[in-house]
Amino acid sequence: MHLPRINPVFSRLFTGLLLLVCIGARAAAYEPFDIEYRAEIKPERGVALVTIQLRGEKLPSKLVLHLHGDRYKHMQSTDTLDIEGDRATWKPSGTSSELSYQFAIDEQKSSGRYDSRVQADWAILRGDKLIPPIAATMKSGLQSRAHLTLHMPNGWSAALPYKESSENRFPITDPGRRFKRPKGWMILGNIGSRQDMIAGVSTKVAAPLDEGIRRQDTLAFLNWNLPHIVEVFPGFPNRLLVVMGGDPMWLGGLSGTGSLFMHGGRPLISGNRTSSLIHELVHVATGIRGDGESDWIVEGLAEFYALEILRRSGGISEKRYQQALEALAEWGRESATLFRKRSEGATTARAASIIANVDREIRSATNNQASIDDVARALAEERGQVSLSQLRRLAAEAAGKPVQALSDRALSN
Repeated sequence: MHLPRINPVFSRLFTGLLLLVCIGARAAAYEPFDIEYRAEIKPERGVALVTIQLRGEKLPSKLVLHLHGDRYKHMQSTDTLDIEGDRATWKPSGTSSELSYQFAIDEQKSSGRYDSRVQADWAILRGDKLIPPIAATMKSGLQSRAHLTLHMPNGWSAALPYKESSENRFPITDPGRRFKRPKGWMILGNIGSRQDMIAGVSTKVAAPLDEGIRRQDTLAFLNWNLPHIVEVFPGFPNRLLVVMGGDPMWLGGLSGTGSLFMHGGRPLISGNRTSSLIHELVHVATGIRGDGESDWIVEGLAEFYALEILRRSGGISEKRYQQALEALAEWGRESATLFRKRSEGATTARAASIIANVDREIRSATNNQASIDDVARALAEERGQVSLSQLRRLAAEAAGKPVQALSDRALSN
């Protein structure tokens, strides 16, 4: 059957009109509402007075706050609020709704040290603890525009992994999330900072004043090593905040969204020639977590790159790099199994050795055309929870065949 030829001018006109209709429909579907987070810091009481205010023509119908721990007190709302155990269910109505509570800033570990702390002249905490995880029920197309405003004692300033839009007010970016909330580390008070643009990343190192913390040394170390991390992980956040503090803070490093905490007493390069700072930077880059038996993958990758990045930047020689790998393999023999809920010490050393073996095997199979970098980059792109089957799949794709270093036999030896 012969079909009539369509006039190309009419075809282009019809396509353009269809595109405009689609754009209009998409614009109509996008309905913004505003979230204003306010936190008033009260050092003398050890708390932050938090208010979450929603405004818009349409608001989420239900918000469930997951209150892990007992740090959230005196919660109340202008609308329906039901608190049961560690869940608070808030049901906004109308065009404006507000929730408020008192947040206890100090969080002490069993070791006696703190991973969140407020003192007379400074506070170090995480935004995703200040504002707990929130599950939002809202209609399709509803999107939030969020800001965090900090009210602090006179003379205090703040550093967050967000760009400051006005004095102590920060627009919150949270890609992929329709209900945005603050995340990552923050430091407030009488603080000093050093900053630079490194490999396209706006980088800041901040710490309390008068604690002898070497901000400039840390920034120089980042200048040498961060470009090599960004080369492996091109999706690295475009802003990085390194918060540092002394005692009684946690004696180590802890990563967060676009940020990390590092105790000021930790060496930039440890005695075993790995770097705790690089280890945490890799966590920032990948954004992955274990599935209950796969924390060794998360920690093994971070520890491998804590050594590998130093080799690439010239921080350690090839000879000392090989010696460090041998030392990790020796230490790793003390670990009876990889499949623990949490990977530490000998288990992480063993995991790093396995990752190094995977790298060698991929390079050998591809004549150095692929490496563990391809696997790590893919994990970072997929993000979220990782598993052994996922690692095996990505390694096999890079090598062009199954990788024996990840076989049941290799992992059980």
